Amino acid sequence: MDLIVVDEHHRLPIGRPYVTVAIDVFSRCIVGLVITLEAPSALSVGLCLAHMVTDKRAWLERLGIEVDWPMAGKAGELYLDNAAEFKSEALRRGCEEHGITLRYRPPGRPHYGGIVERVVGTVMEMVHELPGTTFSNPAERGSYDSDAKAALTLGELEKWLALAVANYHGKVHSTTGQTPQARWTAGTAQTPAVTVANETAFLVDFLPVIRRTLTRTGFVIDHVRYFSDALKPWIARRGQLDRFMIRRDPRDISRIWVLDSDGGSYLAVPYRTLSHPAVSVWEHRAALERLRAEGRAQVDEESLFRMVEQMRTISDTARSTTRKARRDAERRNKAGAAAPRAKPAAAVPPDDIPADGASSASAADARSVAPFEVIEQW
Repeated sequence: MDLIVVDEHHRLPIGRPYVTVAIDVFSRCIVGLVITLEAPSALSVGLCLAHMVTDKRAWLERLGIEVDWPMAGKAGELYLDNAAEFKSEALRRGCEEHGITLRYRPPGRPHYGGIVERVVGTVMEMVHELPGTTFSNPAERGSYDSDAKAALTLGELEKWLALAVANYHGKVHSTTGQTPQARWTAGTAQTPAVTVANETAFLVDFLPVIRRTLTRTGFVIDHVRYFSDALKPWIARRGQLDRFMIRRDPRDISRIWVLDSDGGSYLAVPYRTLSHPAVSVWEHRAALERLRAEGRAQVDEESLFRMVEQMRTISDTARSTTRKARRDAERRNKAGAAAPRAKPAAAVPPDDIPADGASSASAADARSVAPFEVIEQW
């Protein structure tokens, strides 16, 4: 986005966020929207789709705004450009699971994306009126100090965008001759939209894919061990089982979702050591790099999490003075991965996993999973 945002703690600049948008071609309604501090990725696409298919009233209530945004439902077809995030295995498998067809623009023909590019361009024009805008190019920006003028946090920007979308839905579209909201209402009266009740379960089907062999002590992914008693029947016959397909949310790696090759449902599996804090994959990678820079040929789980804790302490001390530290702290805060070490950050998954692969909702889940309208990505 052509905008600098600030962190919530110090109100100092942390950089430019990204926006991912889904638009309904028939009505021209915006049906999905997420803002992130990471570049577009397989996860940001999944988050946008999860926002698209679920009722937005709870999300709007959490934002604290009273607007009407009734557009929600599964797409019959996704029309995409050829960016890497749209060619991921995560997206392909998720769409297969939910009966969504993928179709791609002809390479080198940008005008084929005109419908969504037009609305993104309109949003950017509106953003140029906000404090902290970077405008479209340096010449247009001139002497305007975007960092000094920046004032909006990610949360405040999200509220502004929700209000802007509601306003857009109420204006007559020059192509259709109707307001997007009226056209949506007429269209869904003929063909009702199919929404999804469990946003978390839907998102799991679009998370990045990892494959691992099951060991006697569970799964090991990037030096971190995962275990649940629910794995014991598989462990008993692990010699006859192939590698498992695993989904992991990069914003919070304190649990993984393991696909049951027999039943087709996902089992949520937490850290083996529940006292470890929830961390993002970016913190995890940074800690690994720091350990290797110190000459550690062998990395073990305990040293990895000790390094995460040390880096968090340094970041918390420095975040008032450096943009990168503030941005990292904001990402960790928005991902819900900053739980105190004394408290287990991950909930032990329930024993009864529904047939559709969704883990049962609980208060622990609500604490350990970040709200999906606040975004980080792969």
